[in-house]
Amino acid sequence: MNKETVSTQVQLISIDEDGAGQRIDNFLLAKLKGVPKSMIYRIVRKGEVRVNKKRIKPEYKLAAGDEVRVPPVRVAEKDYRTAPSANLNRVAQLEDRILFEDKQIIVLNKPAGIAVHGGSGVDYGVIESLRSLRPTCKFLELVHRLDRDTSGVLLIAKKRMALRHLHDQLRNKQMQKVYQALVRGQWQEHDRVVKAPLLKITLKSGERIVRVNSEGKPSETRFRVLRRFDEASLVEASPVTGRTHQIRVHCQYQGHPIACDDKYSEQKFDDAMRAKGLQRLFLHAAQLTFTHPESETQMTVQAPLDADLTAVLDALEQKG
Repeated sequence: MNKETVSTQVQLISIDEDGAGQRIDNFLLAKLKGVPKSMIYRIVRKGEVRVNKKRIKPEYKLAAGDEVRVPPVRVAEKDYRTAPSANLNRVAQLEDRILFEDKQIIVLNKPAGIAVHGGSGVDYGVIESLRSLRPTCKFLELVHRLDRDTSGVLLIAKKRMALRHLHDQLRNKQMQKVYQALVRGQWQEHDRVVKAPLLKITLKSGERIVRVNSEGKPSETRFRVLRRFDEASLVEASPVTGRTHQIRVHCQYQGHPIACDDKYSEQKFDDAMRAKGLQRLFLHAAQLTFTHPESETQMTVQAPLDADLTAVLDALEQKG
């Protein structure tokens, strides 16, 4: 059970270059861990939080040199029993899957089956695990996300300025992602671009899915065939937009669902792939190209396919 403590002193916090650019509400949520959002907005609205001795709105963006007055508040202490231990097998294994790391970023080859962050019945995810492995890092945040069952290149920022820089690249479509997927049937060479608007839908059961729908958001994925098998194709997919489940739904829309996709595939094909040894969604973020936030040099990081996926491809190559 979480204990409650009361911060009895007013805090005066000076904002440096690394803290500049973030909204005051997000700054307070990070600084006052355990304090409900409703209380954060209440103390801002009542003028108890001041920047440079002036009242501000929740959307105010902090600048370097700002002085923030944070009032005494009741803070729920973190219950460390629920935090992942750096010694846990699954957490410790992430260390071996780091593809690149410096003072600005971490590039990870995320395993399939682990969420990028905790929540919705998940105790902890990649970001909580990395914080456990890097306890001296004051800042660690996801730059983008991968579905829980998708493996491959995942980018994490170690500085707020790096996060802003990389988010700008995402927003301006200056970051190139390349995935590999095993799909049903023979993907046609001429089907190089799929443009189909995507709409999020909540089913009566409460499950959330994505469907091609004229009322959805414009979405585009580019495809290239890498290998062909009797009953499947290995394709390269490069999303131009970044919608939820985009590649998975665009493949389904083309009549070539991804193998072992529990939301969008079909039983007969999945059973055939399981007979070849596939035990997970065959979708892998194989490559990410971006500009390094400090050196401004272009980086391309590749994540090799896991052994379980290459074994399936080998099994598909074998005749009979």
